[in-house]
Amino acid sequence: MIWNAFILALREIRRSAMRSILTTLGIVIGVASVIAMVMLGDATTAYVSNSISKLGTNMLILRPGQDRKGPRSEDTTAKRFTHDDVQAIHREIGDIRGVAPIGSKGVQAVYGNQNYSTTIDGSDNDYFTVKDWVFASGRIFTPAELQAGKSVCVIGETVHKELFGEQDPIGASIRLGSFSCQVIGLLNSKGASMFGMDQDDIIVVPIRLLQRRVSGNQEISMILVSASSPAVIENVKASLTALFQERRRIKMGEEDDFSVRDMREMVQTLTSTTKMLTLLLGAVATISLLVGGIGIMNIMLVSVTERTREIGIRLAIGALEREVLLQFLVEAIVLSSLGGVIGVILGLSFGIGISLFFDLPLVFNTSIVLIAFLFSTLVGVVFGYFPARKAARLNPIDALRYE
Repeated sequence: MIWNAFILALREIRRSAMRSILTTLGIVIGVASVIAMVMLGDATTAYVSNSISKLGTNMLILRPGQDRKGPRSEDTTAKRFTHDDVQAIHREIGDIRGVAPIGSKGVQAVYGNQNYSTTIDGSDNDYFTVKDWVFASGRIFTPAELQAGKSVCVIGETVHKELFGEQDPIGASIRLGSFSCQVIGLLNSKGASMFGMDQDDIIVVPIRLLQRRVSGNQEISMILVSASSPAVIENVKASLTALFQERRRIKMGEEDDFSVRDMREMVQTLTSTTKMLTLLLGAVATISLLVGGIGIMNIMLVSVTERTREIGIRLAIGALEREVLLQFLVEAIVLSSLGGVIGVILGLSFGIGISLFFDLPLVFNTSIVLIAFLFSTLVGVVFGYFPARKAARLNPIDALRYE
């Protein structure tokens, strides 16, 4: 019986092809919109997570002063860190992969007749470990170079292109403000961070060189700490807080004059925002599914009116009410399911196209595809039931007299 109803539904849809297409259009747009919007939201969330992960793995940022917003903001009034603080972290804190002291300064880099404004980061070899830098060529600093503050440097890809073009920079000397340094390493490109900063626009020198030739003091403006695994981040963060409360003599009840930022908190904050936007976009797109359902109901009511005489004949020759109900209900379900299938194809196509156009990660959410399709079918059941019930309850004599 169901198979016969399905065959009759396909025959009726084919007979009124244009009307069927227009009827399913609302469902198609609704399903496609939901899938495309959710794919875009998921891709944005993945992009945010990937961008932050490029800054470093399991990284904690220790800054003087209260917490400030932004990747390079700092409190200029708070007491700076020292090399003793860095040694204390190595000595007192376990489960860490690296500790990188950092001092930064803007500088004009010159090579031959090329010059470029960039940033120097003074640090040690843990800088490359904590921030997950990979070397394209060259090497890290030697212990002797770090200890003596030798005039050597490692450059990022942007600095390489601006000063050297396609030349190999290894072994060349560049001028940084008032002193020259030899390029001993070239970093692989990381691209722009989610904050809009070019991560490849960087020159790394031994921190003692920066302190002696640029800043003129022994202060450290920031310390990056990388935990050995995500599971121990909270313990490392708590240990860092306790250690520096002791070292900086913070009394009970007083505010800390330093901050320890967990990169996971930033990820959670930003991804929760993108997920909320995804939910809102999906909810708005779902409204068009309901509109499509209303369209199906309207067309089915028109179909019942047009086929009143046909329904009367079927009832008069012995068709049961449930058979008439099933016929029109199946027709509505077939229309909505057909729209759902087309909507899924279009939604995935739009989602992939948008992700490729904006260079976002491709994220396939099979659950939302399934939910959107099942919801479109449910719309057919709900909105198709009322016209089907109207058809089934027609009086055969009145239906046969209908003109």
